[in-house]
Amino acid sequence: MGARGLAGRLAAARAGALVGREPERAVLDRMLSGAAQAPFVAYLHGPGGIGKSSLVRYAARQAELTGRRVVHVDARFLDADPRRLEEAAAPACTEPGTVLLIDTFEQCQPLETWLRETFLLRLADHSIVVVASRTAPDAEWSLDPGWAQLFTALAVQPLDAAQSDALLAARGVPAEQRGAFVAFAGGSPLALSLAASVPAAAPGAPWYPTGDILTTLVERLVGDLPGAVHRRALEVVAQAYVTREPLLRKVLGDQDTNTVFSWLRQLPYIEATPEGLHPHDAVRATLEADLRWRDPERYDDVRARISLAGLHAVRSATADDALLRVAEWMFLFRDQGGPDNLYNYRTHPHIEDTPLRSEDVPGVLRMTEEAEGPASAAAVAHWLRRQPEAFRVHRYAGSSAPVSFMAILRLDAPLPEDRAEDPVIAAVWDLVEAAAPLGPGEHLGIRRFAVQPGGHQRPSPLMELISRRTIAEEMTSHGRAVTFTVFEDADRWGRYLAKAGMPEVAAVDVGGLRQHVFGRDWRRQTVEQWVQHRARTAVTPVATWPATASTRGPGDQLPRAAFEEGVLEALRTWQTPREFATSVLLHSHLVPSGSPDPVADLRGAITTALDAIQIDPAGVKAHEALTATYITALRTHKAAARRLGVPYGTYRRHLALAKERLIEQLLRQPATASTPTPPHSSPEE
Repeated sequence: MGARGLAGRLAAARAGALVGREPERAVLDRMLSGAAQAPFVAYLHGPGGIGKSSLVRYAARQAELTGRRVVHVDARFLDADPRRLEEAAAPACTEPGTVLLIDTFEQCQPLETWLRETFLLRLADHSIVVVASRTAPDAEWSLDPGWAQLFTALAVQPLDAAQSDALLAARGVPAEQRGAFVAFAGGSPLALSLAASVPAAAPGAPWYPTGDILTTLVERLVGDLPGAVHRRALEVVAQAYVTREPLLRKVLGDQDTNTVFSWLRQLPYIEATPEGLHPHDAVRATLEADLRWRDPERYDDVRARISLAGLHAVRSATADDALLRVAEWMFLFRDQGGPDNLYNYRTHPHIEDTPLRSEDVPGVLRMTEEAEGPASAAAVAHWLRRQPEAFRVHRYAGSSAPVSFMAILRLDAPLPEDRAEDPVIAAVWDLVEAAAPLGPGEHLGIRRFAVQPGGHQRPSPLMELISRRTIAEEMTSHGRAVTFTVFEDADRWGRYLAKAGMPEVAAVDVGGLRQHVFGRDWRRQTVEQWVQHRARTAVTPVATWPATASTRGPGDQLPRAAFEEGVLEALRTWQTPREFATSVLLHSHLVPSGSPDPVADLRGAITTALDAIQIDPAGVKAHEALTATYITALRTHKAAARRLGVPYGTYRRHLALAKERLIEQLLRQPATASTPTPPHSSPEE
């Protein structure tokens, strides 16, 4: 088989593998046929791996089939030199009907004005041009009244799910494996093709992208980056639902966020929308998976910082905007299995979330009786009289009729009439008085009702709004000691709430209907600690119930899970001592009761324990790993490994051992009145 035969077979195979792209192909076909009103220049643009080069090859093959000459220019080899582009494209200036294809034009984007105003005017009659670039064309093509009629920009979009499935089928991927590939690739043909090249080890086995695939995807989708701060900015973009400058500022610290944000919004795989920056799905999935594979601890740290920034965004938002900020925060947990993909992170403009109006009362009572029976309706009637401000009512836009409602009660003292009218509240007060009595200025909150007739408590846009409002209330309340939420459907919601650190604490019969109560004591884990802890992927939920009075003061014992997470959080925040002011370890045996400076005592106890783990050679290496990573605060784990002069895998083992030994040492270590001076070193690059 000759070279021409091989080239033909390759072209045919590539053409057969091209899936979708009907609108783009239709434009190219019109241009190649010489149809009236067809554009002279088609400018394909989109992120790396989206399929621009496949469309360029399609145009080349169709041109050859019609007998046109094809001049194919790869801009990667032109060095943005107009003379080299002119030389490479010269045949298109002499032979009429030539098809000039310029691929990877982003490599010589500075030549765009010269191309438009100088070179293209020299092309032979009836020639056409196809340009492919990661960068969108500048506005002058459309603003110029002449070019506006001869030019078309084609934004190449991701493949949809059906097209992605078809591409994988063409690559021979079994049907049972395609779902995971499609979910990862986000419609990127490159990501789909690379994923298909390494199928699951066995039929039905779960598929995960390998390190080789991730490395290739990062190189092809993202390319070279200007510096480390740009990579860190992309790590934020990959995790956050939407990125704005304040988020970058909170996560990156004192970096030049204005410049970095401007750089981000110019990237071809980043979409700038009125709400902020969104990455292309394939880029998001690739960057996220790459960081998790490459540096799991940094992956968790980025997530925790974004989660804390999300909390601050909720707290600074208006009451209505807070619901959107909560939805954005929940995006971090999209892979942690809310029931039936509860959160879709979008607005619901067709639903209004409003305070209770007096005319809503009959409808609210009717909905309750239909959904939960007369006993629950009687409890609702009681709370409508006692705390009408606790109710939120949902109605469809343009209608005044309530379609669902919720109530979050705020209680600071048990009243006989509340106990008598609502058996759930009676049970809750019994729990609080027995296990977690309220202190001065403290109160409890309970999301008591969530009524959605016809689809009672099943995931829906209405339940999404109820959940968002509940979380916003928890994030913004002051003086809340304990909180509860009530669900009838414990099977659906129990596992989800357990992952959020909110176990079931009681079940109460209300008129023959079983109501399940889930609880949390915020004095065992603050909201700030909770949002960061929950964002970390390698930790288990902290047990926040049942609480006892003995867990509330300095010098008492904490649950082991809470203690371990407190130690790790103390290490992660070692360079920012003010973070220790909210550490759960202040309520542990490490801090003497009545200490005049509990933060200093806590840091001293950790320093003493850190020194004490050097009891053998393994302990010395563990101490060195912890010190290099947290105390001297090297910027990356790989930098710490280089400082220690050990391979990265060896460093990771030393660090894991160090954490285990430090926790065990601290569990055994009594508090002392003295405050050892912690080792100090300036952060370095």
